[in-house]
Amino acid sequence: MSKLQLCKVSVVMLLGALLAGCPGRVRPPVPVPPVPTPTQPAEQPESKGAASYTVDPAASDVNILVYRGGVMARLGHNHVMTAKSLKGAVSLHPDLAQSSFEIEFPVAELVVDDAQARQAAGADFPGEIPQKDRDGTRKNMLRAEVLDAEHFASIQLKSIQVAGSLPSAQVVTRITIKDASRDITVPVNIVTSANRLTAAGQFDIKQTDFGIKPFSIGLGALEVVDQLTVKFNIVAQKQ
Repeated sequence: MSKLQLCKVSVVMLLGALLAGCPGRVRPPVPVPPVPTPTQPAEQPESKGAASYTVDPAASDVNILVYRGGVMARLGHNHVMTAKSLKGAVSLHPDLAQSSFEIEFPVAELVVDDAQARQAAGADFPGEIPQKDRDGTRKNMLRAEVLDAEHFASIQLKSIQVAGSLPSAQVVTRITIKDASRDITVPVNIVTSANRLTAAGQFDIKQTDFGIKPFSIGLGALEVVDQLTVKFNIVAQKQ
């Protein structure tokens, strides 16, 4: 066996142990505008006249789409991380600018590559991932260099400013991961009916903005792309 062949075999064995490859499409990186540094916490709007809602964890979910990159990306696969154990509250005021929300979810309960979530995420996430590979990805996700679940139990999202009018809102949202917070503007589609509120949308973030070092092996030959896409569907019940 030549030195080149031996090198290829070694790399593939390492990939199998850490990420477990499978073929599929690679999403081209999409430029993300610079994330502003958080401003001072805004005063919470007056709640008088607002309707109060509590997040329904059984009906809500957040899906974090993680993409592979590098020259050997075809040997890896994209991931879907799903948060189902959501908790929080929404205050919806007739004057939308006086509305607010706070939501959080535990990082230790993130589900890796749920089959239904992958199917719903589209063609970039083909097939089911073997349990042993899902377990390996989850272990890597929770380690200190990534989400550090031992020291930072949850991810928090909090409204700082709300603009627009129903159903289309623009919400400046403070996202806190580990010990880093960033404010980004998130477009949200908000629908209310009877005693139920649904808020849905998606946005992109960069792991490095939160002090997370994207996973990489082989000097970047196979890596996790810095940019993540977050898709959410939050359902809340009126109190």
